Amino acid sequence: MEISHQPTKKSRLTLYILIAMILGIVAGYIVHENYEAGTIKTFSDNIKLLTTIFLRMVQMIIAPIVFATLVVGIAKLGDMKTVGRVGGKAMLWFITASLVSLGLGLILVSIFKPGVGFNTSNVDVSAVKDVVEKSQGFSLAKFVEHVVPKSVVEAMATNEILQLVVFSVFFGLAVTAVGKKGEPIINALDSLAHVSLKMVTYVMYMAPLGVFGAMAAAIAKNGLGVLVTFGKYIGSFYAGLAILWLLLLFIGYLIFKKRLSQLVRRIASPMSIAFSTASSEAVYPKLVEEMERFGCNNKIVSFVLPLGYSFNLDGSMMYMTFASMFIAQAFGVTAITGDVGQQIIMLLVFLITSKGIAGVPRASLVVVLATGAMFKLPVEEGVALILAIDVFCDMGRTMTNVLGNALATAAVSKWEGQLEHP
Repeated sequence: MEISHQPTKKSRLTLYILIAMILGIVAGYIVHENYEAGTIKTFSDNIKLLTTIFLRMVQMIIAPIVFATLVVGIAKLGDMKTVGRVGGKAMLWFITASLVSLGLGLILVSIFKPGVGFNTSNVDVSAVKDVVEKSQGFSLAKFVEHVVPKSVVEAMATNEILQLVVFSVFFGLAVTAVGKKGEPIINALDSLAHVSLKMVTYVMYMAPLGVFGAMAAAIAKNGLGVLVTFGKYIGSFYAGLAILWLLLLFIGYLIFKKRLSQLVRRIASPMSIAFSTASSEAVYPKLVEEMERFGCNNKIVSFVLPLGYSFNLDGSMMYMTFASMFIAQAFGVTAITGDVGQQIIMLLVFLITSKGIAGVPRASLVVVLATGAMFKLPVEEGVALILAIDVFCDMGRTMTNVLGNALATAAVSKWEGQLEHP
């Protein structure tokens, strides 16, 4: 699948998104400082509709893109052996990157100690009611239900990417197995993929408005003051993300050499959208487009990228250890803060449990609630403590997830000899 190049438009979109982000911060600050709580809530709810419209427009094309590109990609890979080889390389990257992210987060939060001495009085646990409900019933059975679809239509309707991947792999292998009879289906889905990616271009015109709404709502509701209160926590987390970025980019340089800068430029627009909307879904279609423009073979992109959305969330992984250790430090849970063995066990549990809840809103907090409870952490009080600033941390971790998935997809393409100069 070849995609025409539009570097000028891409650069212009990134600029518009950055401008919208700044305007959103200014507008939100003005409202927060000059109006009463009722007016602020009304403004925040209404201005966020811009983001809702943008995200829903993106979500409506995720299912056809994942299904069409993945089936075509599987068909072009040719056989189960090739699928297994590519999947094996991707999973090797995902597991390694997840362990590095979790371990780095654990080391840094132990060094910075952002929770030590934090004021935990007046914590409103009722604020986390919806997150608590999502974490209940978190079990092996729920994990299986999340992975294996009972209806592909339901999976498409709810944008369950991992379920779509499972169905699409089976469908793609079956289409390949029937030979010539499957060719019309492959051609039709290839056309559907082209049409869906063209829709991405139209939807992205809404991105600056969506970004403006997200930033204005967040700042109007919380104000800039909340950033000062949680300054050490947010600062420590972003310092950790910066180190993780340096590590990822260093590995990227070893693999791609001078082409790394070209890859970063390609994904600048998706990353800026991910940062400002704190939504991985919002950038999936655009990321598919940009990875192919970078020179990755579409069959690799369509196979590896959806897997990455469930198994390769580097920023979220780091945040899980950060948030759980912050809670342990803030509430003085020495059984965790003083026991490295327990910390490592908790890290490994996060590695497993995080795979069963990808795609759920506030997924990182849900996993912290579900897993932290196993280690006797006061997770409800802890999550209530950090809920107000979670959106600001979510921006950074979502942006990091995009970088990690882009590098993983490009790396597998390179290892398969399928990375071309555009």
